[in-house]
Amino acid sequence: MSFVRLIICVAGVYSMFLWWAIAQERLSVPFQSIDGESSAKFRSALFLGTCQSFLSSLSALIYILIRKKPSETLIQALGFHDKNSGEPTSASTANGKAHTHTHHTNGSAKPRPDTRFSSKALLLSYAQCATFITFAAPFGFAALSYISYPAMVLGKSCKLVPVMIMNILLYRRRFAPHKYLVVFMVTTGITIFMGFGSDSQKHGGKKAVSASMDHGSTPYASLIGASYLLINLALDGAINSTQDEIFSRYKISGQQMMLWINLMCTCISFVLMVLPLPSIPVLLPSGNGRSELVAALTFVQQHPGIISPLIEFSVTGALGQLFIFETLQHFGSLTLVTITLTRKMFTMLLSVVVYNHQLTLGQWLGATVVFAGISVEAFVKRNDVHAKRVLQEKEKAKLKSL
Repeated sequence: MSFVRLIICVAGVYSMFLWWAIAQERLSVPFQSIDGESSAKFRSALFLGTCQSFLSSLSALIYILIRKKPSETLIQALGFHDKNSGEPTSASTANGKAHTHTHHTNGSAKPRPDTRFSSKALLLSYAQCATFITFAAPFGFAALSYISYPAMVLGKSCKLVPVMIMNILLYRRRFAPHKYLVVFMVTTGITIFMGFGSDSQKHGGKKAVSASMDHGSTPYASLIGASYLLINLALDGAINSTQDEIFSRYKISGQQMMLWINLMCTCISFVLMVLPLPSIPVLLPSGNGRSELVAALTFVQQHPGIISPLIEFSVTGALGQLFIFETLQHFGSLTLVTITLTRKMFTMLLSVVVYNHQLTLGQWLGATVVFAGISVEAFVKRNDVHAKRVLQEKEKAKLKSL
């Protein structure tokens, strides 16, 4: 049964996020109008984020209700109950010191005194994550107008850098020496990839140049795209470090966090879309004092070709999160790291095949260095988990001998 569950989880993560990646790239290209006389890009990243976060929170709620224990109340199932929250709840160990639910944080924070569970503090932490996510997504979406999708994928593979920095700055966590080697390899790889790209890729790719003259043909397109990506990564680092802090302080499950953060993301982005705000670069590019929601719905009505990739993007993103949390719950962070590592590689290669992105020899070298760095991380995690299991077996043997 365990093997069957693992196969289902692997297949779910691969299929959902490979499909999600293709839908995301399709959403970044121009769509033809219903009269066939013009084409335009969809600029409302907030609308995309709202659709996905709403379906993600709905799928998390359904999952929680299905897995709810008979002895639990609805409030308890949603993650609110009076218990001490000082003890970590995950079975995984980062560097043999700190416990976390995700594979993003690998440092150990300074010991904190046990505190009584506070629903208000937990909700504020959720709101902090939701705010970061709401502002991070538009920058990632905007970056695709200036850089190629393979560059975007490799850039997102550099998450370890901002996560490490934000953990140090925000929560004063410490890291094992091999983490700095991984950071160096990943940063070097992405630098090689960006530096050895062809001229067309540095300006957002041939398709972007022909389809969006105001973006891809500008002389600083590559710099603008890289800047947007760096902002997105910095916010991602703040998100992951805050999530790690929440897991270390409160006894909650991944699905509970998934529910509340996505629900708050939906509320924040919906309010921003409904208000008649002026145009804000990246966040509300199409706002001219009118509702972003009205502008987005008008675009969908005039460009019906966007409906299919929009549905695919939202549904696959929501279901993919469930497979990730299911994997983490039953097989731990080691298996999840291995799955996500290979998934990122296949995402990049699939984009090259499907959209005919041409990579130079230098870019393949950079990609190799990036994935080698992530492989070092996975290898060390594997050894740490194995050492912990050996120690646990020895302790069990001693107890039985007594």
